[in-house]
Amino acid sequence: MKVLKNVFREYDIRGIYNEEIDDELSYHIGRAFGTKLKRQNIFSTVVAYDNRLSSVSLEQNLVKGLYDTGINVKRIGLATTPMCYFAANYLKTNSSMMITASHNPKEYNGFKFSYNGIHNAFGESVMEIYDLIKKQDYENGVGSIEDVSIREAYINLVVDKLSFGSRKIKVVYDCGNGTSSIIAGDIFKRLNNIDSIPLFDISDGNFPHHHPDPCIEDNLSFLKEKVLETHADLGVGYDGDADRVGFIDEKGEFIEIDKFLAIMWNYLYDKVDKKECLFDVKCSKTLEDELIKLGVKPVEYRTGNSYTRKESAKGNYPLSGELSGHVYFRDKWPGYDDGIYVGMRLIELLSNTNKPLSSYLASLEHYYSTPEIKVHVDDNKKFGIIDKIKEYCENKKYHYITLDGVKVKYSDGFALIRASNTGPNITMRFESKSENKLKSIQEEFENELKKYL
Repeated sequence: MKVLKNVFREYDIRGIYNEEIDDELSYHIGRAFGTKLKRQNIFSTVVAYDNRLSSVSLEQNLVKGLYDTGINVKRIGLATTPMCYFAANYLKTNSSMMITASHNPKEYNGFKFSYNGIHNAFGESVMEIYDLIKKQDYENGVGSIEDVSIREAYINLVVDKLSFGSRKIKVVYDCGNGTSSIIAGDIFKRLNNIDSIPLFDISDGNFPHHHPDPCIEDNLSFLKEKVLETHADLGVGYDGDADRVGFIDEKGEFIEIDKFLAIMWNYLYDKVDKKECLFDVKCSKTLEDELIKLGVKPVEYRTGNSYTRKESAKGNYPLSGELSGHVYFRDKWPGYDDGIYVGMRLIELLSNTNKPLSSYLASLEHYYSTPEIKVHVDDNKKFGIIDKIKEYCENKKYHYITLDGVKVKYSDGFALIRASNTGPNITMRFESKSENKLKSIQEEFENELKKYL
């Protein structure tokens, strides 16, 4: 059996189906994951899968691997990733395995897994699965398989954790034909004070209308058009497995997640005791400025869903998140990232005011920012290149931090250069109060990077 090390990534296992990941490997992932569970005295786990075309077959083989290791498998079937997180806590297994490739193109699939019900495995915990498969160092046993429905319990949780006001909100929600298609409509129907308009809400693993990544503005062009056409109060888009979210205001303008966090903290400030917000290094200074203005302590952290979710739980921050669209509410929600629930919280805010969504954006500090820029670099070289960038900044006597790559901090912006944890890339983002300075900063670091490519 061919086992490619590169599919065992920093946060999960992910690759192209039948080229990098196949049904045989899925069986062995089940054996390895089950072995790790048993050696930690955990004897049951939740298993779920998204709506990708390869997911059913991968799930069947994964479950067989877990069964042959002696694990009691609670299958919740086709589900969003947040439903899987919910099930792990609800069914008291606190371990879970989700078959998904999130927002990747349709030919990909993968595995997100947890041993504790608090955050997903990352780093060495992912590589331990690889090592067990290479050695085929498995526990043996005879497990059990139980089909469990958590659908109603999950819907009840979402609905119960909302506090709508008297204003009725019109919202367009875009499932992108992803897994949110199986549940979002039923949740919206339970909420009488929302006038909801679905978009691409038929589950289809071919993703025929657009790529299911709502944090890239180009993917929300249909959503923008529908919001403007229907005079909706906002638009909400979900990614392929519904753990991330993106927003459009009533004017058809894209709202980045850092700005969403800034807006929501205005709403939460008087409702929570702990006034601290965790966010990743890619977020705009707009967020930091707004937090300081409100009296909320900004806590900057490294990028990566597994890292930020773990740190969010550790610090018990009422609201935290990262630019990629992972958002963690812990004020009245269990703390995991759920795109559907996060979207509902913005609707909740609007329902308690007469102000349009765009008015909240107008009051925020404005910076000119680039989108995330990816440069292909060999995995074996990318961290060495980041070291060279650090040396450059040291020689220039720049003020910088190394939480995640190198982030040069200016009084009116930043330059961020970091190695991607999920692929052979160096990613960059630049920001400034001035368009000219933004261009200058970007050119400086892009020219420096070219020396090492």
